[in-house]
Amino acid sequence: MNAWSLDRRQFLQAALAATAVATTRTGSAKETEKLRLRKAVKYSMIGGNAPILEKFQIAKEAGFEGVDMNTPADHDEVNAAAKASGLIVHGVVDYDHWRLPLSDNDPKVREQGLQGLLTALRDCKAYGGTSVLLVPAVVNKSVSYADAYTRSQAEIRKALPLAAELQIPILFENVWNNFLLSPLETARYIDEFESPWVGCYFDVGNVVRYGWPEHWIHTLGKRIGKLDIKEYSRKIANDEGVGKGFRAEIGHGDDGCDWPAVLAALKDIGYSGWATAEVGGGDLARLKQISQLMDAAFEGYGS
Repeated sequence: MNAWSLDRRQFLQAALAATAVATTRTGSAKETEKLRLRKAVKYSMIGGNAPILEKFQIAKEAGFEGVDMNTPADHDEVNAAAKASGLIVHGVVDYDHWRLPLSDNDPKVREQGLQGLLTALRDCKAYGGTSVLLVPAVVNKSVSYADAYTRSQAEIRKALPLAAELQIPILFENVWNNFLLSPLETARYIDEFESPWVGCYFDVGNVVRYGWPEHWIHTLGKRIGKLDIKEYSRKIANDEGVGKGFRAEIGHGDDGCDWPAVLAALKDIGYSGWATAEVGGGDLARLKQISQLMDAAFEGYGS
């Protein structure tokens, strides 16, 4: 056996040990014998200017089990609201990954972005959450694909000791950032860290513009720690503009997400865990509508 094989074996043993912890944290393995999707909502989707407790109560009444915090908030207030409402704060979305990308040409910007990631990890731990969602890099005219790849990996590696200490995985979301454009490359990018504390926060709707969600799910497999849920219509995009494709409601994208195929793929990889809506929110009536649309799209999962 060569040295690489030994190192790989040691890594896999460490990953299995971490998976035993992550099974009940990120939900990427069976939490019960019956697979299920745990409905959640992004905090910013809860409309109005009400206190956190009232917003949590609205989300709970609408039929959601959890919330993904995507804006900074007072730890004590969030925890008190979660306890009083029964809503679970399951994760945190990095607050600065678009404004301060880890791929930026300026090392000072990258350092600020890293500090934002470390803050998100600490906030997640304070809330009792189980993941930080991260957009790992942004490719544009001034930032090359190759530079985005190497720079972002270098910065994320600096955060891994804290992620391991806190036992909070960093999950990369597939977004329209001109980066990680195929499931094979996304899997490679994750695997190159050789760490059980990174994975994928798979956005079902985001990939429809240039792929099929079920293909990505099969390729990424157990790398998927959590799901973002939205719809996308290629027809609307063609008729009205690329960004308008997201106007389709969940389960009503016509030529968008093939939800039976998506659910079948999720069953194939044994996914049981959080599925968080990321669509236009609003008041209680709107959140109830989103919850019901998710129920219809998820019908039969785990049975």
